[in-house]
Amino acid sequence: MCGILFCKNIDYSKKLNDSLNLMNHRGPDYAGSFEENNYFLGHNRLSILDLDKRSNQPFLASDNQTYIIFNGEVYNHKELKHQFGIKTKTTSDTEVLVELYLKLGSKCLSYLNGMFSFVIFNKKTKKLFVARDRLGIKPLYFYDKNEKLIFSSEISPILNLTEEYTIDSIAVRQYKKMRTFFRGHTIYKNIKMFPAGHFYENGNICKYWDIEKSENTKLDKEELKHLIDSSIEYRKIADVEMGSYLSGGLDSSIIASVAKQEHSWTIGFESCNEFEYARLVAQKHKLNHHEITIKEDEFLDIARFMINKRREPLSVPNEVLLYKMTKEASKYNKAILSGEGADELMYGYDRIFRWANENEFNLEEFDNLYSYGSHKDDEIIDYILGPVSHIKSNILKIATFFQLHHLHGLLRRLDSSTMLCSVEARVPFVDHRLIEYMYRIDFNTKMKNGVVKTILKEIYKNILPIDVIERKKVGFPVPLKNIFKNKENNMDFWLSFNINNLPNFNKNYYNER
Repeated sequence: MCGILFCKNIDYSKKLNDSLNLMNHRGPDYAGSFEENNYFLGHNRLSILDLDKRSNQPFLASDNQTYIIFNGEVYNHKELKHQFGIKTKTTSDTEVLVELYLKLGSKCLSYLNGMFSFVIFNKKTKKLFVARDRLGIKPLYFYDKNEKLIFSSEISPILNLTEEYTIDSIAVRQYKKMRTFFRGHTIYKNIKMFPAGHFYENGNICKYWDIEKSENTKLDKEELKHLIDSSIEYRKIADVEMGSYLSGGLDSSIIASVAKQEHSWTIGFESCNEFEYARLVAQKHKLNHHEITIKEDEFLDIARFMINKRREPLSVPNEVLLYKMTKEASKYNKAILSGEGADELMYGYDRIFRWANENEFNLEEFDNLYSYGSHKDDEIIDYILGPVSHIKSNILKIATFFQLHHLHGLLRRLDSSTMLCSVEARVPFVDHRLIEYMYRIDFNTKMKNGVVKTILKEIYKNILPIDVIERKKVGFPVPLKNIFKNKENNMDFWLSFNINNLPNFNKNYYNER
């Protein structure tokens, strides 16, 4: 896990390295760059695989003219090395990735199992290839204006190089209604999110992966268990010590129980936590379990720090808890397993999925069930749902929205809060093999006998405490009512708090509805 920065036609040499340094938390182990004529490639390295300096980046391929800067992991790099007869001088996935690209070009992407954003640049031909993983686990932002081109793991380097602080009014409306950003928007008008499952080549952005609905498949529990276990095992591949988040909910409990990493982590407030359930799992598997307590009076200070550092608003309040927990975990673990993605995979948001299965789509009902801001803005909801509007089946429409669009916000939250602590988070339930398999499973199988995640409970009942299996699903509890001193609508206040604490926000005009 790292930070990458590519620039073309940016004139300020000193400012390039200063901008790279703005995200040194993403890779404090080594900072490297390559600069030639109008091109700059910068990399902050967090060493997870092959800790030797030989794997520092920018990494030069065997042809002595192709460089790569890479953020993420290719979990199946050993298999790919063998399958394609790739000779390497390191044991890193970075080298396998760039050599595979030299063999296959953009077709290499279909072979990768992992999370990634990377830039490949040929210094002789000036050919540029950029790609992001299928689900957007790893972030990538870009700026393309007046022949200036920037790709970056975070927004702050782009702001530093362009001073493009103009606020995107559409993005503000998205955020205040739906707590995050959709369809490539960021809070800044001229800075975009590079789309997941796409690559950039010859000046064009092309899609290489999409989730596809085929005929319903009969569930094979053994096959599903194999896919989940395989996904967890892949994400244990590292040359550093790993840990597991363990909230006490079903998803994190499965991962912690299967992975059996030495350290597990949970966080909560003194009067609002899930410590009891997490403790049951940790005791059952003899994990070295850590309970972190956050105080209500430190919550807003941490939130302000995160907003200022990232130059973006946070999504949900529990992002603050993730940061605090990961800061403690970083004392022991450089990489950590997390349970994001299971609810999207298994229809875990049962209230909205039940509605979707039993009713035709209705925007007002969707708004009532999903939206976070209490005000009306049907126009922005309709715009956000645009990419799934062609899907006739309501359950499939909502499932696709959650899997490809809602999940993106959770992944952004996880990456931002963990990388701010120089820790790599890995998400076993966001393995594309799992997603493709479960997308073909019908509602009644996923919601067997009307019970949420029955499949997971049946598959893993022998390794989980019965109290964890039988407990009702709860969110990641944050007592906003106490923190915001009984504001009338605490979620509205949280969203406004983030916008108002954004650096430069009050200095810029935008069209707020």
